[in-house]
Amino acid sequence: MNPHPSAAGGQPAVHRPALLLSMGPGVADRLLDARHHTRLAALARTDSRLVAHDLTDPSPAVAAALADAEVLLTCWGAPPLTGRVLDTAPRLRAVIHAAGSVKHHVTEACWERGLVVSSAAAANALPVAEYALAAILTANKQVLRSARRYRELRGRPHDWHAEFAGAGNYRRTVGVVGASRIGRRVIELLRPFDLHVLLYDPYVDGAEAARLGVRPVSLGTLCAESDIVTVHAPQLPATHHLLGAGELALMPDGATLVNTARGALVDEAALLPELLTGRLNAVLDVTDPELPSADSPLYDLPNVLLTPHVAGSLGNELPRLADAALDELDRYVRGLPFADPVRPEHLGQSA
Repeated sequence: MNPHPSAAGGQPAVHRPALLLSMGPGVADRLLDARHHTRLAALARTDSRLVAHDLTDPSPAVAAALADAEVLLTCWGAPPLTGRVLDTAPRLRAVIHAAGSVKHHVTEACWERGLVVSSAAAANALPVAEYALAAILTANKQVLRSARRYRELRGRPHDWHAEFAGAGNYRRTVGVVGASRIGRRVIELLRPFDLHVLLYDPYVDGAEAARLGVRPVSLGTLCAESDIVTVHAPQLPATHHLLGAGELALMPDGATLVNTARGALVDEAALLPELLTGRLNAVLDVTDPELPSADSPLYDLPNVLLTPHVAGSLGNELPRLADAALDELDRYVRGLPFADPVRPEHLGQSA
């Protein structure tokens, strides 16, 4: 349903809604550059330097802007839109999120009041998929092991080819866990390479798998047959420890687990013994807990690449999120439906 009526002649009406930015401290400064501020001013009535970090006990300026706001532009760290908060925002009609998941701040009260919601999840999926692709290709090439060996020897071994006879990406098998936005993007990025791609996703049937160009299999089969297992499922009660001791035990010796989704999807207590023995390798951008303890062996294991949750939009990738959000704002002011709406009935299967 369009948020605004059509103008004469059937053309969508254009107006400049009142807009308030709501996100964590410092996020807006990293997200929005001068070009974005200029575009915001053209699309909406807003003080784009005023950012709401707290909506339950707001400053007078934020409270006044919230009372007038028709649109909230949110990003990481946005405070929850509870019923109490919404009571102070009687004109609010839309939430445009310049990041991925909206579950942290869009509450049931938002859906009950008929708000329309958009997310930049599609834009944020791109760098995560690119990270996963790089992890897959370098893991199959045994880059970590060869770099470590080169550093130890300060030269070549007697027979480099014999020592790394198992390295390479030719006709390797990659198992994708979850046909999420990111999972689908990873599948797309893998197409130019000479790889076999398996997919585990209980919501994808054979016809859709064929369209994606993958072979649908059970999780057990995927683990048993894959050289690389890359995780892209959402964090839900049903996916907690989706990859446990049984699934990890099925993975072949020397296989690599790549996790850019959420740490809780993998039973870390079951994974650690597999890594400590060196039987499996891992590329972990997320862990459970999110920040490993200072004495965690994950920091030092030679067969683990551990990064601090940086696969998502970072650095010069942030303007992509802002561009996506402002594209949605442009559609809203022209009375058009969002290109990437969030629907409450889909939240049970998404991040």
